Amino acid sequence: MQKTQFIAEVAERAGVPKKQAKQIVDTALTIIAEQLEQGERVVLTGFGTFEVRDRRERQGVNPQTKEPMTIAATRTPGFSASNSFKSVIRGTKSTQDLQREME
Repeated sequence: MQKTQFIAEVAERAGVPKKQAKQIVDTALTIIAEQLEQGERVVLTGFGTFEVRDRRERQGVNPQTKEPMTIAATRTPGFSASNSFKSVIRGTKSTQDLQREME
Protein backbone atom coordinates (compact mmCIF):
# COMPACT_ATOMS: atom_id res chain seq x y z
CA MET A 1 0.00 0.00 0.00
CA GLN A 2 1.38 3.37 -1.03
CA LYS A 3 0.88 6.56 0.96
CA THR A 4 -1.83 7.83 -1.43
CA GLN A 5 -3.75 4.56 -1.05
CA PHE A 6 -3.35 4.78 2.72
CA ILE A 7 -4.69 8.35 2.75
CA ALA A 8 -7.66 7.32 0.58
CA GLU A 9 -8.46 4.46 2.98
CA VAL A 10 -8.20 6.76 6.02
CA ALA A 11 -10.50 9.28 4.32
CA GLU A 12 -13.07 6.61 3.49
CA ARG A 13 -13.10 5.00 6.93
CA ALA A 14 -13.12 8.32 8.81
CA GLY A 15 -15.71 9.86 6.50
CA VAL A 16 -13.59 12.92 5.73
CA PRO A 17 -12.33 14.40 2.45
CA LYS A 18 -9.01 13.06 1.13
CA LYS A 19 -7.44 16.50 1.54
CA GLN A 20 -8.25 16.52 5.25
CA ALA A 21 -7.08 12.91 5.67
CA LYS A 22 -3.77 13.78 3.94
CA GLN A 23 -3.27 16.70 6.31
CA ILE A 24 -3.95 14.48 9.34
CA VAL A 25 -1.62 11.68 8.17
CA ASP A 26 1.15 14.14 7.27
CA THR A 27 0.79 15.88 10.63
CA ALA A 28 0.96 12.58 12.53
CA LEU A 29 4.10 11.53 10.64
CA THR A 30 5.69 14.93 11.23
CA ILE A 31 5.00 14.71 14.96
CA ILE A 32 6.60 11.26 15.11
CA ALA A 33 9.66 12.50 13.18
CA GLU A 34 10.01 15.59 15.42
CA GLN A 35 9.85 13.51 18.59
CA LEU A 36 12.46 11.07 17.28
CA GLU A 37 14.68 13.99 16.23
CA GLN A 38 14.57 15.17 19.87
CA GLY A 39 15.52 11.68 21.06
CA GLU A 40 12.04 10.91 22.43
CA ARG A 41 10.15 7.64 22.02
CA VAL A 42 6.65 7.58 20.56
CA VAL A 43 4.47 4.86 22.09
CA LEU A 44 1.18 4.10 20.35
CA THR A 45 -0.56 1.70 22.72
CA GLY A 46 -1.71 -1.46 20.98
CA PHE A 47 0.34 -0.65 17.87
CA GLY A 48 4.00 -0.22 18.76
CA THR A 49 6.90 2.05 19.68
CA PHE A 50 9.00 4.29 17.47
CA GLU A 51 12.46 5.09 18.84
CA VAL A 52 15.94 6.18 17.84
CA ARG A 53 18.53 3.42 17.88
CA ASP A 54 22.27 4.00 18.04
CA ARG A 55 24.40 1.76 15.86
CA ARG A 56 28.00 1.53 16.99
CA GLU A 57 30.99 1.82 14.70
CA ARG A 58 31.85 -1.50 13.07
CA GLN A 59 34.16 -3.12 10.57
CA GLY A 60 32.95 -3.93 7.06
CA VAL A 61 34.32 -4.77 3.62
CA ASN A 62 34.15 -2.58 0.51
CA PRO A 63 32.36 -4.87 -1.98
CA GLN A 64 34.19 -3.38 -4.98
CA THR A 65 37.75 -3.50 -3.67
CA LYS A 66 37.36 -6.14 -0.92
CA GLU A 67 39.33 -3.77 1.32
CA PRO A 68 38.43 -3.65 5.02
CA MET A 69 36.73 -0.42 6.05
CA THR A 70 35.24 1.16 9.12
CA ILE A 71 31.51 1.88 9.01
CA ALA A 72 30.77 4.95 11.11
CA ALA A 73 28.38 4.96 14.05
CA THR A 74 24.90 6.18 13.15
CA ARG A 75 21.53 6.94 14.65
CA THR A 76 18.60 5.27 12.94
CA PRO A 77 14.84 5.18 13.52
CA GLY A 78 13.40 1.92 14.76
CA PHE A 79 9.98 0.42 15.32
CA SER A 80 8.96 -2.33 17.70
CA ALA A 81 5.49 -3.78 17.21
CA SER A 82 3.34 -4.33 20.30
CA ASN A 83 2.34 -7.84 21.28
CA SER A 84 -1.26 -7.06 20.31
CA PHE A 85 -0.18 -5.96 16.82
CA LYS A 86 2.01 -9.04 16.45
CA SER A 87 -0.98 -11.23 17.40
CA VAL A 88 -3.01 -9.75 14.54
CA ILE A 89 -0.23 -10.53 12.06
CA ARG A 90 0.10 -14.07 13.42
CA GLY A 91 -3.65 -14.56 13.08
CA THR A 92 -4.34 -15.16 16.77
CA LYS A 93 -6.23 -11.88 17.22
CA SER A 94 -8.58 -9.90 14.96
CA THR A 95 -8.16 -6.30 13.84
CA GLN A 96 -11.38 -5.52 15.73
CA ASP A 97 -9.74 -6.74 18.95
CA LEU A 98 -6.72 -4.56 18.22
CA GLN A 99 -8.91 -1.53 17.55
CA ARG A 100 -10.71 -1.98 20.89
CA GLU A 101 -7.34 -2.15 22.69
CA MET A 102 -6.11 1.04 21.05
CA GLU A 103 -9.17 3.06 22.13
